[in-house]
Amino acid sequence: MDIPARILQYKNQIAMTVTGVLAISLVVYAAPRFVSILAYFWPLFASTAVFLVTIFAFGGISRLSTEGHGQKAGEGIIDYVAGQSEYIN
Repeated sequence: MDIPARILQYKNQIAMTVTGVLAISLVVYAAPRFVSILAYFWPLFASTAVFLVTIFAFGGISRLSTEGHGQKAGEGIIDYVAGQSEYIN
């Protein structure tokens, strides 16, 4: 007799758990499959990947070119604009 009393004590939590499980299962059932989403958005994923690869490639090349001159990135142009460049006559 003690078990039904305990079940009635937690009836709200049990009802909310069952409702939550039903809602999640309905969303999982009604949602499109991952392959469908991937098939729809593959051009966007591919173009983003190409863009990021080019950004990393050019970022690495420009970093290497500034290391050879012993300057930080943008330091030369700031000196030129300020008029403190050694190249100004």
